[in-house]
Amino acid sequence: MRRLNMAVLISGNGSNLQALLDAAAAPDYPARIVLVMSNNEEAFGLKRAEDAGVPTAMIDHRHYADRESFDRMVDAALRTHEIELVALAGFMRILSSWFVHEWQGRLINIHPSLLPKFKGLNTHQRALDADERQHGATVHWVTPELDAGEIIAQSALDILPGENAAALQQRVHALEHQLYPEAVRKVAQLLNTRPA
Repeated sequence: MRRLNMAVLISGNGSNLQALLDAAAAPDYPARIVLVMSNNEEAFGLKRAEDAGVPTAMIDHRHYADRESFDRMVDAALRTHEIELVALAGFMRILSSWFVHEWQGRLINIHPSLLPKFKGLNTHQRALDADERQHGATVHWVTPELDAGEIIAQSALDILPGENAAALQQRVHALEHQLYPEAVRKVAQLLNTRPA
């Protein structure tokens, strides 16, 4: 079985990255993480990658005049590492239409809500404010419109009576750590069956 070359883009702690690193350590996993990239040099996820022996790259978006200039540098680094699949895992940058077009069909994201509900930020508090009974996480294809791509996989949990946003976030995070590796497996297997 051929293993796809995957990059994971992060901005922070990298707990979803860790779940992917753990999954990809299995020899029968259909993707291997060959690059972890961040726009934040303080991102703890970079240390997670280094501890796992995965190459890292740091590109500071503040050094670029506009979004597309930064994205072109990210694109160049991905191409250097012969990346076939890009997984966003807490990457706190809205990508330019140019970048999304370049990586269309090979670019996925995990979002902490049951899309199409609660696109964007502060999803846990918004779910509580809306008196939702369920909340969860979604893995989707990235499109130019924020959090609007076709859903690949979704997982839900019941909101507990009296639960606050911090507690809900913690439980959704645990859900994400199960959902994302399985969704990546599904996507990698799909991409592996596509004609070159």
